[in-house]
Amino acid sequence: MDAVKDTSAVQREHRTYWWKEALIMGVFYLFYSWSRNLFGSAHISLETGDTPLRAFHNAERIIQLERAIGLFHEESVQDWFLPFRGFIRFWNTYYGTAHFLVTFAVFWILFVKRKDVFPQWRNTLAITTALAIIGFSLFPLMPPRLLDEPCPTKNGGYGGACIEHELRNYNGAENFGFVDTVAEFGGPWAFNEGPAASLSNQYAAMPSLHIGWSTWCVFALWPIAKRRWARIALFLYPATTLLCIVVTGNHFWLDGLGGLLVFGLGYVIGTWLHNWNHRRLDARMASHPAL
Repeated sequence: MDAVKDTSAVQREHRTYWWKEALIMGVFYLFYSWSRNLFGSAHISLETGDTPLRAFHNAERIIQLERAIGLFHEESVQDWFLPFRGFIRFWNTYYGTAHFLVTFAVFWILFVKRKDVFPQWRNTLAITTALAIIGFSLFPLMPPRLLDEPCPTKNGGYGGACIEHELRNYNGAENFGFVDTVAEFGGPWAFNEGPAASLSNQYAAMPSLHIGWSTWCVFALWPIAKRRWARIALFLYPATTLLCIVVTGNHFWLDGLGGLLVFGLGYVIGTWLHNWNHRRLDARMASHPAL
């Protein structure tokens, strides 16, 4: 999936600068912070905005769609693993750490070992993230773990327990049945209190960047993963991530499909930008050989 390089691109060495990449990451963090402050769960309430209601009703729509196609099984899957407290705590830790650590490690490997295609994959990651942020803003989605949470929650946000809806008594159940595993079993940090609550948008479930970023890791490293076990491990990463986001109650499986979609769009746009920049630099070199 790497961009195709022509002869002139091969002759020209691509330069990478750490400060440039740090600046790009800083700009994206500011963009995320702006969207979080405008749409994030820590800065809104039922009295000051309709985002909690929209996030809840969007979750209803996801559930209705999954039921319509016979694939609403997240609550059952979570139930299978709830008796295993250590297992759940492991996935809570995985959810809060691997998403960032693995992505940063792959980013660094590309920066050091694959300078020729590093901009292509940096572009892909940046555009994937930007598209996801737009998705969070336009389609706020309450994750499964908050559907039965009280409102207000500890940090002043809102769960779904106080919102009237038609699905609560589905099949005679009084609630949706999901468990907030971080609150019940523990993890590296809690999303409903402390610094994590103010730094996160708890209604940013669609699309799942956990799936988008983990898929990015697979394709970015594929050409240098020569051994069979390494390639198997690469594909197991997004698969285990999907298990993680469902078991912990942070996402519906459709959120994962959304993550794949924004990754695909990010790859197409990012690769086009990479190839366009190569053509621009090659043309400049042809016009000014001394450069």
